[in-house]
Amino acid sequence: MFVLILLVSILSQLTITRARSLERIERVETKAWHLAMNLNPADGHVMGYAVGWAQDIFIGTYTEALTKDYLNRVIWNHPVSYIAIVRHQGGEVDAVKVFRFTQSGRSLLSRFQDMNPGRDVVTEGGPLQESVSKNAQNMGDDPIFSVGGDLAFNWAYTDNGHRIVMTGGFLSPTGVNDDNTHGLGNDFACNPLTGVSLGDHWPHEISNIQNCPNTLWSTSCKVQLQGSDAGTQIGSNLMSGPVYGNYAIYVSEDATSFLGPGQKLELEMEVENKLTFFG
Repeated sequence: MFVLILLVSILSQLTITRARSLERIERVETKAWHLAMNLNPADGHVMGYAVGWAQDIFIGTYTEALTKDYLNRVIWNHPVSYIAIVRHQGGEVDAVKVFRFTQSGRSLLSRFQDMNPGRDVVTEGGPLQESVSKNAQNMGDDPIFSVGGDLAFNWAYTDNGHRIVMTGGFLSPTGVNDDNTHGLGNDFACNPLTGVSLGDHWPHEISNIQNCPNTLWSTSCKVQLQGSDAGTQIGSNLMSGPVYGNYAIYVSEDATSFLGPGQKLELEMEVENKLTFFG
C-alpha cells in the first residue's frame, strides 16, 4: 500500500513539473490595409451614386488621397474580405468601424457593379471593431457611426440610389419614393439598377441620418447634408451643413482590426496581431 501511494505521489510531481515546463510562445503577425477611397464632401467634386463607384476609373491623386475625393482603381479591383470605414480629421483617425464581408474574395468594383436588384447587405455580424475618439463631435446623426447593424451596398428604391448605408438606419422599401434613406454616395434622381444619373439636380455625397421624407419638405424639414458637394438642389431641398470629417474606405484580405483614434493615416496601414501558444 505504501509503495502504491509513493508511486502516485511521484507521478503527480512529474505531471506538475511537466506542466510548469510548458514554453510560452508569442508570434506577431503583420496585416495590411489599403486605402481604396476617400470622400471629402466639401472639395467641389460630387461623388454621388453614379460617379466612380461602379466605373473602374481612378479619381484624385496620391498626394491628395486623404484630403480630397479619391478612388484607387487598382485597390478597387482587388479581391478583399474585410472593410474599414474611417472618419478622420486631416488624416487623423476620429472613428472607425471594421466589418467582415459575407462573401469573401470579391473586389469592391464587382460588389458595386452588382446593382440589379441591389439592396445587398454585404457584411455579417455587425462591426468586428468600433472605436470612437473621446473628442469626436457630431456623432448623433453620423451616417455610419450613429446607427448600428451591417453595411448594405447599392440601396435602390424607385429612382433613388445609395452606395453605402447602415442597416440600423431607415431603409426605404423598394416601391416607396420617399427620398428618406441616407448614407454615402447618394442620388434622388437616377436609375439605381444601372448606375446612371437622370440629371445634375439630386446627387449628393454624404447625407446624415434623419427622418425627413419628401412629403415634409415643403412644411417642416429639408435634407441635411455634410458639406456642399451636391447637385443643383443644394440650398433648396438639399441643405449644406458642417463637415464631420473625411470618410476613408480601407480594405484588406485578412486584417480584422484597424488602428484606433489618434493614429495618422497613410495609403497603406499595417496592424500587428499577437498570437500566444504553449508548447
